[in-house]
Amino acid sequence: MLDLGISKMALIGAVALIVIGPEKLPRVARTVGTLLGKAQRYVADVKAEVNRAMDIDELKKMKETVESAGREVEQGIRETSASFEKDWNEATAGLDAPHPDDPLPDGGWTPAPEYRRPNKNWRVKRGATPQWYKARQGVRRQVQSGAARVARFRPKK
Repeated sequence: MLDLGISKMALIGAVALIVIGPEKLPRVARTVGTLLGKAQRYVADVKAEVNRAMDIDELKKMKETVESAGREVEQGIRETSASFEKDWNEATAGLDAPHPDDPLPDGGWTPAPEYRRPNKNWRVKRGATPQWYKARQGVRRQVQSGAARVARFRPKK
């Protein structure tokens, strides 16, 4: 910023000491320091804003080049597909008539059957096990607390 050497700083300090006086010098130095800090922050903010603007301009230019390249590729694909369709139609011009030995009028091609969702519901069980079978096999039907389980299997006196 400013090119100040040690001799110039000493000269400025001596003049400030004479002009302001020794009792007001610390307060003035603090004020000057805060103003210098604010100025430096302002300059840094302006630099950051300029850099952001330059980055945005570069991104806009890059976006335009990518979009133009995309349009060129799209146009090339359209031209290629149009020429392929034309060549395909010329090559298959005599093959469109169905063969008389084909069992189906569309050349033997049948569409895939339409999807039907299976009627499965995991919440509903279709086969119910009888209660007497569950009781005989010891299948648990209800949740049992730990205390009830201990009481159930406690040895009898």
